[in-house]
Amino acid sequence: MEVTNKAIGKLIEKTAGKYNTVRVGLTGGGCAGMEYVFKYNEPIDNDPSDTVLDYGRFTIRIDSQSLPFLQHATLDYVVRGINESFEIINPDEESRCGCGVSVIF
Repeated sequence: MEVTNKAIGKLIEKTAGKYNTVRVGLTGGGCAGMEYVFKYNEPIDNDPSDTVLDYGRFTIRIDSQSLPFLQHATLDYVVRGINESFEIINPDEESRCGCGVSVIF
């Protein structure tokens, strides 16, 4: 998984003094079958089989089941009008549902 400079800057800002780990992955659900997971990670959630991407001031953890789906993905931070959020851009998706929350591979 690649991470844009904009996302790195926001992750440094948002993890400062709190959690220094972010979990990115996929879970079953949504109208298309799978949903992306992006959450600030409690140390208790860590699994030794996670892939860990170390960015110095924070790490990104990806569980072993999600990793094959995220290998070509990019984590970005986007601003659309008054809305700002982290977004996973993944060329391996076959499609997204109409609301844009869930994906099909």
